[in-house]
Amino acid sequence: MLSMDDQAGNAVKPLPIYDSNKRGFKPWAELNEAFRYRNAIVHLVRRDIVSRYKRSFLGILWTMLHPLGHMLVVAIVFSQIFDTGPKHAAYLLSGMIAWTFFSQASHAVLHGFRWGTSLHKKIYVPHSVFGFSAIGTGLVNLALSILPLIVVMLIVKVPIRWTILYLPIPMLLLACFSLGIGLLLGTIGISFPDVSDMYQIVLVAWMYLTPIIYPEDRLSEVVRTAIATYNPMYPLVKLFRLPTYYGSIPTWQEFLPAAAVALVTLALGWWIFSQKANKIDYQA
Repeated sequence: MLSMDDQAGNAVKPLPIYDSNKRGFKPWAELNEAFRYRNAIVHLVRRDIVSRYKRSFLGILWTMLHPLGHMLVVAIVFSQIFDTGPKHAAYLLSGMIAWTFFSQASHAVLHGFRWGTSLHKKIYVPHSVFGFSAIGTGLVNLALSILPLIVVMLIVKVPIRWTILYLPIPMLLLACFSLGIGLLLGTIGISFPDVSDMYQIVLVAWMYLTPIIYPEDRLSEVVRTAIATYNPMYPLVKLFRLPTYYGSIPTWQEFLPAAAVALVTLALGWWIFSQKANKIDYQA
């Protein structure tokens, strides 16, 4: 049956039809969707920060005191084991800050997928929004954690050089790597919920296989080579330490492995996520 507009001879615009199979290049389509919802990302980051600290007695200071307190406990124990001086506290904290950001941010991306799936069934929000907001929240906490690192460096008399201004680059690469790992695990975790629990166990083992607590120079040449070759977090943690603890700008030989690991992981995670994004709600 024709509508009255048709009977009158007027042109009728066809109704838009959404076909998820005709979105073009999927990774680019997902990135475009995330950009369209950039305001939602900002809102989620703000919500996470406010909700985390609004009922805390110490408030946002807890972000700075938590890694500092953890570092003091570990430093006291391992300084006796490795017979290191007081400067080991700055070495330890610089590595722990980078590791804490990675472990918390990647797990938050994984958790955000499941939380976002329940919301996505009520209103449309791209799943990538929850991944970007988790990384954004983590970056805020990471930036705040730099303050106690500077305090510890002053206390143990580690020189603070201008190279610390280079830190945004290691932070950005850590964010790329964390998002890539989170997207990979989040895409798999929708179908296999046990991935989240297994990842927590993997993180513990992974941390002890990364020179964070123990000095790198105490390892044998064979072990050090194996870690540098097969542990993707090694070049990223080292890149974070160089402008802070060591006070130097990374060479190309130190920068390129970290950049390659971060960008390849992000590209792989984004590719796999974009191929499965339209099926996440049906698999959850």
